[in-house]
Amino acid sequence: MRVLLVEDEKNIAAFIKKGLEEEFYTVDVAEDGPEGLLMATANDYDLIILDIMLPIMNGLELCKSLRGKGIKKPVLMLTAIDSVEVKVKSLESCADDYLTKPFAFLELLARTKALLRRASDYSHELSLDDLRINLLTRRVSRGDKEIMLTQREFFLLEYLLRNKDHVLPRAQIIKNVWGYDFDPKTNIVNVHIKSLREKMDVGFKKKLIHTVRSEGYVLKVEDDL
Repeated sequence: MRVLLVEDEKNIAAFIKKGLEEEFYTVDVAEDGPEGLLMATANDYDLIILDIMLPIMNGLELCKSLRGKGIKKPVLMLTAIDSVEVKVKSLESCADDYLTKPFAFLELLARTKALLRRASDYSHELSLDDLRINLLTRRVSRGDKEIMLTQREFFLLEYLLRNKDHVLPRAQIIKNVWGYDFDPKTNIVNVHIKSLREKMDVGFKKKLIHTVRSEGYVLKVEDDL
């Protein structure tokens, strides 16, 4: 699952990002309102976490802009001001929930999971042919075989599966699975694709991961010969 975190305090952003990534979430970080708006409209996120006190465009304004653009994914608002007025404004701006700073990470995680469960378009399982991945339990299987993946392999497979039948360039995969600050010249995608193939395709009649020369990779059911 992919989360957008819009937070200008670097220490807090690093704390949240590290904690969520340890729970198998992919986290992108924006440091101000306009950057958050750009990223939210350019990418598909399962959850958006916004700080209220953001530079240029505050979290309340950003949330209203997101809803105005038709983005309906759940929004969790963070605020350092523990007042009824601020909480009401957060909800009136179309946020789904709010959390007062400072907070324990376990509470943030619990609210994150609750919002995802309540999201009307959220599915716990993704599938293609005999491949199944459960986004809550992290269980991956093909037919009767359970497949053990590393955290990053799971992120990569989830991204490929959410975009099945679409060719994904390596740069796009890096941006969405590893983050905006990852070195685009690395061969890390090739390495992880090779590992996924060995775990998912070897021993199966149908191959699901395909290379499109000079373009990237696609997850699809192999065409019948």
